[in-house]
Amino acid sequence: MNIGLPKEVKDNEYRVGLVPAGVHELVADGHTVWVEKGAGEGSAFTDAEFVAAGGRILPTAGDVYARGEMIVKVKEPIEQEYARLSNGQIVFSYLHLAPLPELTRALLDARVAGVAYETIRDSQGTLPLLTPMSEIAGRMSIVVGSYFLQKPLGGRGVLLSGVPGVRPALVVILGAGAVGINATKMAAGLGAQVLILDVDLNRLRHLDDLFFGRVETHLSSPIYIADAVKKADLLIGAVLVPGASAPRLVTRAMVATMQPGSVIVDVSVDQGGCIETTRPTSHSDPVYTVDGVVHYCVTNMPGAMPRTSTIALTNATLPYVRKIAARGLKGAIAEDPLIKDGVNTYAGHITCRPVAESRGLPFRDLDELL
Repeated sequence: MNIGLPKEVKDNEYRVGLVPAGVHELVADGHTVWVEKGAGEGSAFTDAEFVAAGGRILPTAGDVYARGEMIVKVKEPIEQEYARLSNGQIVFSYLHLAPLPELTRALLDARVAGVAYETIRDSQGTLPLLTPMSEIAGRMSIVVGSYFLQKPLGGRGVLLSGVPGVRPALVVILGAGAVGINATKMAAGLGAQVLILDVDLNRLRHLDDLFFGRVETHLSSPIYIADAVKKADLLIGAVLVPGASAPRLVTRAMVATMQPGSVIVDVSVDQGGCIETTRPTSHSDPVYTVDGVVHYCVTNMPGAMPRTSTIALTNATLPYVRKIAARGLKGAIAEDPLIKDGVNTYAGHITCRPVAESRGLPFRDLDELL
């Protein structure tokens, strides 16, 4: 198969879809990997490294898309990339279609097989291709939240750990999945008070065991959320419904009860955000203020740590890339039926039910189309 590896073009996105070692494995499998010139520079991988791994360098993204039967990316295609998509092409990437009607329409119009990292499940029911970026984003959420708590940046001027005689900051985390657990690790490790809410008691039991009772847990409900939000110095949105828009758990009225200079980091912004006042931001303009509360809602947080993120992502995605490249999408699904959950669009149809429901569009079962 001809595999295309374009340079990411989203604002301040420095990751790349594969590391040179991954390209080497695909070439050893007998595939051709076309790499856009400079695609890996943001992650400190040079063109020379890709060439040494067997990749072939092309000067433009248009050239890569024209040759690639499967395009391996990190972030969803943006408007300037839509015209490069072609009928029957596989785009393997994070897609997050629920809050992106224009991209959904572009994939349908181009009759692209859009395979989303974030909806592929494994045999344990977890999301193996989303997990590494969730781990990074969860840990980053505490770092950036602490940074924007500084008074010169609009924050309350609160140190997460406190000092002897001064209480630590209260970090409230909505959601005890991969993002929430990793945010908890960082916040607790820095000495903050941590309160985490989730609708799954088993997850909360796991966290209680993991942190030996040093983290406060609550079963999520509107009353508990409202009370926690009011007290929070740093609020982390870490809610995920795979493939669907995130539920809006925090209302504008709740945000208005927070202390001026408190900080919100809504990691779930990729799926629309779990806070009513959330709107997408970028690394070049990451924050805005609503009712005196600083909001950080960058849609590609791990892109700021591209070296770590690219290696972690390739570790997770490469086995799937190799399966699809070796057998085609239909053959890969026959071998590993769990890949089917990742196919969000196919032959002009939405084949992921949560995306269809979020967009109010018809759903088609992929089995009817293959």
